[in-house]
Formats: sequence, structure tokens, C-alpha cells
Amino acid sequence: MLNILHVINFAHLAELEVGRHLYWQIGNLKVHGQVFLTSWFVIALLVIVSLAATRNINRIPRGLQNFMEYALEFIRDLAKNQIGEKEYRPWVPFVGTLFLFIFVSNWSGALVPFRLIHLPEGELAAPTSDINTTVALALLTSLAYFYAGFSKKGLGYFGNYVQPVPFMLPFKIIEDFTKPLSLSFRLFGNILADELVVAVLVLLVPLFVPLPVMALGLFTSAIQALIFATLAAAYIGEALEDHGHGEEHGEHA
Repeated sequence: MLNILHVINFAHLAELEVGRHLYWQIGNLKVHGQVFLTSWFVIALLVIVSLAATRNINRIPRGLQNFMEYALEFIRDLAKNQIGEKEYRPWVPFVGTLFLFIFVSNWSGALVPFRLIHLPEGELAAPTSDINTTVALALLTSLAYFYAGFSKKGLGYFGNYVQPVPFMLPFKIIEDFTKPLSLSFRLFGNILADELVVAVLVLLVPLFVPLPVMALGLFTSAIQALIFATLAAAYIGEALEDHGHGEEHGEHA
């Protein structure tokens, strides 16, 4: 057994990659060029649309302003339903940023002809089809709900780990690790699978056959953005929840 482990070089296994990727070396930092370019494209698009919608604000919204106000109302209701009416307002920007970034990133992979742009290595795709992006978003969510819990309860936040009984402690710790894992891999797997299915169909069949699959992919991409933002808001709501108040609320319900 030891001989087998000696033969397998785990350092080389850790360096295995799928596909070709473009990297930029900035000092000691190695940057994933494809994800960097597409992420900033999405960010720039969101900033431009936001500035255009708020440039001339009218009391009776119309056009792009009306669309942005509808999106804001949708995000506000999502945060209110998951976090609670008393606590949701400071978290609307975070939840909204997550939803809009993931939504536009997912749709950019299907609607923007990234593959027409030739790179020295690899090709451009939706930022959320890369595991690094989804893990980063999931870790930001974890930091957010830890911050929410500590900012409200201080060290008393650790009391949640032994509720309702002390032996729940190891399970609550494991849950803290599985939350970002499930968030990141769910989003990554769905977006990557959708792009791969469409790419294979385009190669095997005429152009118009993959169109229904692409339309379904746009729908599932929007659902994935909604699921991620909803779960993020729900985790923040759990961290802010007062268990005594929650039980009392449950009894009244």
C-alpha cells in the first residue's frame, strides 16, 4: 500500500485541469484571465444599466427606470421574506448584488457570443461556469451570515450551535461547511452542464434544434440565480433569528 502511495504523485494530481485556460501573472498572483474578463464585463454592464436608469429620475417611472424599480422591489420582497421585516433593509444591497451578478452572468453565457473572441488559450464563457467564481460567491455568503450573527448577538451567536440540545454542536459545525459547498457546486454544476449540452447539440445537429434547449437554459439560469440569492438571504435570516422569538412566533402561527 505504501508503495502505491509513493508511486502516485499527489502534487501532480492537484495540478490537473480540465480544458485550456488563460492565466495572467501579476507579481506573485496568478489571475484567471477568462473569468476576470467576463466578470468585469458583467460588472460594467450592471453599472452602465444602473447609471442609465437613474440618470433622469421621474416621479412616474417609465422605460429603464421602471424596469430597475421593479427589480429593486422584487429583491426587497425576497430579502424581507427570508430575513424578516425588521432586519432585512441593510441586507438588500448584498442580496441584490448576488442575484443580479449571478443572473446576468448566467445569461451572458447564452446570449453573448463570447466564443467569437479568440484568446491565446481557452475561450470566454459565463463567469459562473467556473468553480472559482461560485466558490467565491459562496464564501462571501458565509462571511455575510457570520457577520450578521456576530453583529447582533456577539459571542452569544455560538449559543446557536448547542440549540436545541448540546449534542447538536458537531452537526451545526458540519452544516457551516456544507452550506458554501452546496451553494457553489449547485450553481457551478447547473451552469456548466447547460453550456456543455448546448455546445454538443450545436456540433451534432442543425442550428435551430438547440434553440428550445437554449430557451430552457435561460429559464434554469434565472432559477439558479433566484435559488442562490434566496438561500443566501435565508442563511442570513437564520443567523439573525432570535430563537425564543421564533418559537413564540411559531406558537402564534
